[in-house]
Amino acid sequence: MEFSSLGEDTDTSLLREIDEELRQEHFSKLWTRYGKVVIGAAIILVGSVAGYKGWQAYDFSQRSELADRFSLAVTTELDGDLSQAYQAYSTLSADASGGYEILARFRAASVLSQQGDRTAAAMAYAALAGDSDVDRQFRDLAVLLQAMNEMDTAEPAGIISRMAPLTGDDNPWRFSAREVSALAAMRAGDRQQATDLLSQLIADAAAPSGARARAQELLAAIDAP
Repeated sequence: MEFSSLGEDTDTSLLREIDEELRQEHFSKLWTRYGKVVIGAAIILVGSVAGYKGWQAYDFSQRSELADRFSLAVTTELDGDLSQAYQAYSTLSADASGGYEILARFRAASVLSQQGDRTAAAMAYAALAGDSDVDRQFRDLAVLLQAMNEMDTAEPAGIISRMAPLTGDDNPWRFSAREVSALAAMRAGDRQQATDLLSQLIADAAAPSGARARAQELLAAIDAP
């Protein structure tokens, strides 16, 4: 990961540049150490919520055959056969409609991410985010998961911009969106913005305990010499 420094000619500017480089190196090490851990935890969090909410919203309108196929695909995934699980989800999303189609598409994208193909996973989530037939809350979730899979490749400012509409107090994904925004700020070397976002998470009693705990650990690491 590369960060730009301030190029100036005076001795004072040179000292500032050295100090900046050391600080940026610190952020780089923090990102390497914590970034993927936090992303993984957030994916598990929102993935489980998405599964529950999707099932709750759609289960009663689907045939039992689709439920059985979805359950079998999930079991296959949990057993570690990701290639077979991806095929099962893809087939189900082509055969089903409504809730099970959407859930299968989310799970297929998640499997791609687990297999290490974050580019393909991000594209799959982007397709969900742009699908007007998908409920707004799930399109927002897709935007969030797309950003998570692009954290190492997309511009941090772009990620923060995409997260902004999701951080409102009425958005169900606001805590994860704020966490992702803080990580993007860390990657950009923006100490103040990262600190502000993490401090907000820590102070928010409504935030999940896991998110607050990760925010505390990240903030302590940022403040460490």
